Amino acid sequence: MLNKEERKQDILKRLRKIEGQVKGIQKMVEEDKCCGDIMIQISAIRSAINKVGGIMLDGYVKECIPEAYKNSNSYDDKLNELIDTIVKYVK
Repeated sequence: MLNKEERKQDILKRLRKIEGQVKGIQKMVEEDKCCGDIMIQISAIRSAINKVGGIMLDGYVKECIPEAYKNSNSYDDKLNELIDTIVKYVK
């Protein structure tokens, strides 16, 4: 399990890679590359974004919710907050 700082660094590394992939797609479009190749790259970015979201959600469940629960007497509020976050993430 990654600690908070390791998770942050992992996410930043992944986001930088995604940024590079997006720039690569921009270049492909500018150069009129094959639409199929561009779609494959878009799919790769989508997968990478989903992975980042999963890592963020993992950290939220393991760190943010327990910490908030310690500072609150309302389990139901925190559970509803988690559910709302998951619903927004999967849309």
